[in-house]
Parts: sequence; structure tokens; C-alpha cells
Amino acid sequence: MGKNILISRFSALGDIAMTIPAVYDACNANPEHKFYFLTRKHPAQLFINTPGNLTVIAVDLGNYKGVKGMWRLAGSLKSSYSIDLFLDLHDVVRTKLLRSFLTMRGVKTFHIHKNRDQRKKLTRRHKKILLPLKPITKRYRDVFTAAGLKMEARFKSLFGNQKGTESNFAMVTTPKKENEFWLAIAPFAQHEGKIYPFPLMKKVIEEAAKRPNIKIFVFGFGSREEKLIASVADNYLNIVNMASKKIGLGNELSLLSHCNIMLSMDSANMHLASLVGSRTVSIWGATHPYTGFFGWHQDVADAIQLDMTCRPCSIYGNKPCQRGDYHCLWGITPQMIIQRLQIPSGKP
Repeated sequence: MGKNILISRFSALGDIAMTIPAVYDACNANPEHKFYFLTRKHPAQLFINTPGNLTVIAVDLGNYKGVKGMWRLAGSLKSSYSIDLFLDLHDVVRTKLLRSFLTMRGVKTFHIHKNRDQRKKLTRRHKKILLPLKPITKRYRDVFTAAGLKMEARFKSLFGNQKGTESNFAMVTTPKKENEFWLAIAPFAQHEGKIYPFPLMKKVIEEAAKRPNIKIFVFGFGSREEKLIASVADNYLNIVNMASKKIGLGNELSLLSHCNIMLSMDSANMHLASLVGSRTVSIWGATHPYTGFFGWHQDVADAIQLDMTCRPCSIYGNKPCQRGDYHCLWGITPQMIIQRLQIPSGKP
């Protein structure tokens, strides 16, 4: 008999993006069950071309503050969807409360094991244990298997074996021409320890823009990032300032699926590109691919980073630089990045 299974992950956009391969595979491998994914409103836009047995529930957490709020949310979810199982892919205070309150209502629960102790050993200042942790994408899958669900590895892209519809981004560019190279660049991140300095990134963009038959799409969010992108994009006809276009997350995903490559930080954009099957070259500063947050199905050879004894110093890039100079980022030259991107030169 089919069950009603609630899955939950809040937090940042990239974190939710990394759940999608496991969630879609679980839905497709267990068609007899109904799945409900609980998240915030903005990341809910990521769930396109969903399996037929998946429903996304987007909530405003501002309406469910504190213990009482989680109690009300648990009651609402149980009564509205007759939840049998709850899979917590987050394991923070909010979802722990939700687990407890659903358990009180007879719901069986399972949750992710993050192994926080290993994270501390990897990022501590002295006597680091520099070994790769289990990828978070595999930890998500572990929750489904622990719950007794079948799992397959079928997910390739949000668009399957295809690419996103060109009409979805017709407002920002004409269709891709034959032999045209499309480069997506996402130069920003939430924390300073993850951001390649923009004066250096500007050199990367300008050098790439000089190549023949290339079009560059630079992504960002907010007025400050829009102005920074404009400082370089306004000087080139083949650079599109995506921060000023505001075409929506779904349409941006369609565009990314047509790009030859994405250049990103250790940020959500690395995971968005991964969801549509685009190769991604990523820049790593305070963080490290060993933390388990590397892009799904990306090649670790495309992670640009410096071998420094202080790295990684943080899981999320939100701690002050121990050296005070962010050499882990400033020490990466624009030439290193251009070389790794392998942009066609147009020369015979």
C-alpha cells in the first residue's frame, strides 16, 4: 500500500538544489508512494519537470516561528497530507522540532547524519585531518534507503536528456548560433571567504570576452552586484548582465542548460549548473571540495584552488581569514582560470 512521505530541507538555494537528484530518483523508483517536499518559497522554483508523484509545498517560515509555530505546521501537514513518513534532510533545530511533533502524531521519522565531528577535524586550525567527507548528495540518499525506500541513479538533468526551451530566455538573447560558445559566470557568493576578488574576476571576464564567437552571461542578484557586472558588461556587446534581466529562476535554468560551461564560486550556481548537466569550473577559497559540498557529477579537476595548510578553515566560508589577506583567493591568477575554462581561441 502506498504511503505519504514528507521530505524537508530549508536553508540556502544550493542546499535545496543538491537534494533534487536524490528526491527525483526516489520518486521515480517508488511510484506507489506520494512524496511531498517542504521548503521555502524561493527555492521551490527549482522543482521543474517533477515526477508525477511529487508535490512541492512552499511555506513562509515567518508564519511558523518558534516552538508554537512548528507545532502548528506539524499539525497542518499531518492533517492536510496524511503523512506516514517524514525524511528530514536538514537536521537543525527547526526540523528537529518538526520531527518531534510529527512523531507525537504517529509519523515515523528519519534524518540526515552530517557527521559534524569530522567537519570540525577538517576545518580546525591545527592538526587538520585532510580527508574527503562523504558528499552531502550521498548523505541525502542514505536517508531514503534508511527509510526502506528503493533508490535508483537515473537523474541526469532537470530537462532529462534534453535542454531547456529556448523561448524561456528569448528576452535576453537570440538562439545559440552554430559554433558559438556560451560561458556563464557567477562571480558572487554569500560569504567573503568564497568570493574571488572582483578586480581579478573582471580581468577574467574581459579576457574571455575577447575570444571569437563567444557570448558571456554574468549572473548576480541585487543592485550592488548588478552595478559591478555593469562595470565590465557595458563595455562589451557580447556580455549579458543577467542581474539586470530578472527572468526568474526557471528561465535561468533553461539558459544554463545551453551554456558550454559555468564559472562559479563554491556557491548555489555551481549546483544549479549541475542540475542541468553543464560542466562547471569552480573557485575555492576558505572552503574545500573535501567538505562534501562539491557539485553533483562535476569533475574535481575543475576545482581551482591553492594548496595551503590553512585550507579549509570553514565549511561555509563565513569565518574571518586566519592570515588576514585571503591569499587562498587573491593568489589564484586570472590566467589560471582562463586556462582551466578551455575556451576555444578560434585559431587553427
